[in-house]
Amino acid sequence: MSSLQIGLLAAGAVTLLAVVAYNYWVSRKSAPRQPDALPPLDNPLAPGLDDAGAIEPVLTDDFDKLPQPERKPVLDALIDVIATMEVEQPVSGDAALAALPATRRVGTKAFNVEGCSELTGEWEPIVPGRRYSAFQAGVQLANRVGPLNEIEFSEFVVKTQAFADAVGGSPVFSDMLEEVARARELDQFASEHDAQLSFAITALSAAWSPGYVHQHAARLGFVAGVIPGRMVLPAEVQGLPPVLSLTFDTQAAMAEDPDRSAIREFTLSLDVPQVARTDQPFVRLRQAADWLAQQMDGAVTDGGGQRLGQDVLDQIALDLEQLYDALDARELSAGSPQARRLFS
Repeated sequence: MSSLQIGLLAAGAVTLLAVVAYNYWVSRKSAPRQPDALPPLDNPLAPGLDDAGAIEPVLTDDFDKLPQPERKPVLDALIDVIATMEVEQPVSGDAALAALPATRRVGTKAFNVEGCSELTGEWEPIVPGRRYSAFQAGVQLANRVGPLNEIEFSEFVVKTQAFADAVGGSPVFSDMLEEVARARELDQFASEHDAQLSFAITALSAAWSPGYVHQHAARLGFVAGVIPGRMVLPAEVQGLPPVLSLTFDTQAAMAEDPDRSAIREFTLSLDVPQVARTDQPFVRLRQAADWLAQQMDGAVTDGGGQRLGQDVLDQIALDLEQLYDALDARELSAGSPQARRLFS
């Protein structure tokens, strides 16, 4: 073999190695980022929010120590049509529960029955072992599906009358046309004061694996939700809606090999009427979006690819304060039981 041939072979080998190395580098560069060992975070959200930070649920047998929502009557004349029922003699909670209809819905609206406790004289959800001197049934005037209509009101009357007959009660109903008109007015207000905010975090260079997204979100207190590709920042009180939610491609989360799934965008969301104003949810949304974008080499966008500047976010914050004021004035403060039911 001549020196020329040897030289050509050597040059070819070098070229081949260079091609292989380049392809490996491109493959590594374009591969989704994987979770890595990261130091723990102190105060992941802004100072001043430490006491309002999310608490990851912990399974325990000592349920009495977990914060629970205060047990209060559900029905409220502000957002419900209410029919009262007098009874000839006190009725046991067990008998009342047995008389309830199979479904607690009237069309697309919630249907509830409460009893007046013989012991305390206060309205409460019916529980076994108690006795009740009167009852009231209610159907929600409106929700995000729309206002109560005439057909739903008629179904409410039928269900309430059947319950009243079973417990020996005499119901008193309000005027259908007046209640339907009230439902439309409440639905109009709700439509004008509903807000569900979403920011997208978009990758600027390499994509992310589901594990990489989970790892960074978990550092801010997010925990896995029931649906694949969804994480939530839970409220401090068990049973209340999450403060924020994070979602990404469900198919990527359910892939046989999630590490090879490439995610280039995920969404941070806030359902404004569901979370109390005092929890500063929008402040937390901004901080979470900014921190995740910085740590993951991403950008905060509107979902259409347009970056959201601080001036835009400041304007949204001002608009939200006006929205909160309007809800407060209507006695439907964000995060209240009434607001959570109306905006659902």
